[in-house]
Amino acid sequence: MTELDQLFTECIKVKEEADCLFNKTEVTMAISKLAESITQELSGSNPIIIGIMNGALIPMGMLVPELDFPLQIDYLHATRYRDKTTGGEMQWLASPKIQIQDRTILLVDDIHDEGVTLESIKVYCQKEGAKKVYSAVLVNKRHERKNNTCADFIALEVPDRYVFGFGMDYKGMLRNASGIYAVKGM
Repeated sequence: MTELDQLFTECIKVKEEADCLFNKTEVTMAISKLAESITQELSGSNPIIIGIMNGALIPMGMLVPELDFPLQIDYLHATRYRDKTTGGEMQWLASPKIQIQDRTILLVDDIHDEGVTLESIKVYCQKEGAKKVYSAVLVNKRHERKNNTCADFIALEVPDRYVFGFGMDYKGMLRNASGIYAVKGM
């Protein structure tokens, strides 16, 4: 059995044993409420919505159509996890293509865990001359290990467990799970 086959088999078991924290309907409703809050704050600001890949792919794809005002969309790819379950050194893989100087930015990510990635990206945007930088996350993990960074807009709160689904992965897989799940024992 190859390493990839082993991972595939492991992921089947992880998904079967995981605890569903939020089902698809609950996540969809939370994203709609998130969009309402973002619209109230940013609708007149001509923002650039920047997804932090890969985790933002699904939540951003659900969020953006609910933002009924003019905006631009871009992405960046920065990661600390690289398909692992613990974070390491920040790795920048792609920068935004739209000029962000003097613009309002909304960073969209899947999860706010310790805040290291989000803080690094906010600092990057400020150095590039962004007028204002906001952040929106699908989930905020509740624990005491956070740095001083907080997300401005949060759809859902999760306990201090390893979660996957709706963009969040388990070892590079299960981002497509149509609920938010917590891995048993993690």
